[in-house]
Amino acid sequence: MSQTLKDVYASVTNTIIAALEAGTPPWVPPWQSGSGDHVPANLASGRRYRGINVLLLNLRAMHCGYARNRWLTYQQAKALGAQVRKGEHGTEVVFFKMLEIGAGADGAAKQADDPKVIPLIRSFTVFNADQISGLPQSLIPEPVVIHEWDACDMAEIIIRHSGADVRHGGARAFYSPSQDCIQLPERSAFVDATRYYQVALHELTHWTGAEKRCNRPLLSRQHIESYAFEELVAEMGSAFLTDQCGLPGVLHHASYIESWLQALRNDKRLIFSAASQAQKAADFLLPPQAEDAAMAVDSDQALAA
Repeated sequence: MSQTLKDVYASVTNTIIAALEAGTPPWVPPWQSGSGDHVPANLASGRRYRGINVLLLNLRAMHCGYARNRWLTYQQAKALGAQVRKGEHGTEVVFFKMLEIGAGADGAAKQADDPKVIPLIRSFTVFNADQISGLPQSLIPEPVVIHEWDACDMAEIIIRHSGADVRHGGARAFYSPSQDCIQLPERSAFVDATRYYQVALHELTHWTGAEKRCNRPLLSRQHIESYAFEELVAEMGSAFLTDQCGLPGVLHHASYIESWLQALRNDKRLIFSAASQAQKAADFLLPPQAEDAAMAVDSDQALAA
């Protein structure tokens, strides 16, 4: 691994650690449900950022109080006839893929531990729309009003499309690997529809871990470190889904923060792995039309930067 790659892993992980220590999980977006643009997206292409970049951009938006979660490279802003204001500092996003060395014709899948495969990681700088003057007004999304007690059509579609066995009753919310079902309290037990969907999507993210779906090890609570990692995946995965639904995020398991902090300090690549697994879970759950709308913007950044 090159020093540059180590530096990127360390820089991103240290940013996440600082946010957790400050009590601001980066997967919980800073907007309320009526903002209409929860998911960070590239303003020029309209494509949404994914994985680790969602965390990085949410963090900067929270820290700086940006009103919109829309971003451009310097060159993209210039191409639109706009200008990054003097003195503004950009935000680093990461482009990551695996490169095959001396690739053959067998079409085998690339694996990070394959000696013939090396990781390519590059960072690019983007600026929030609030840092740019002269943007065409037509590009700035209008807020969408979502009434607090209304059912969320997109969340209902995700739950129904999954085909998961979702049962209602009792006072606990959990996914049972042995029965492969999700247990939730009755809808009337939740303070509002938003809270119901937040919990349902969190448990649905756990549900994706089964071998026949995303194949993540689902260990018992006795395996503290591994279980904390699964909770980190579920926290971020459900946050990616609530973003897609235009719902506010929430921290479900604050009790795991210390475990996450220790794990992140010990392994600078862990947050990348967790974000990747969370994105896979969200992709698995999103119906095809939503997946098309959430295509990665990273390749655009490589061309536009």
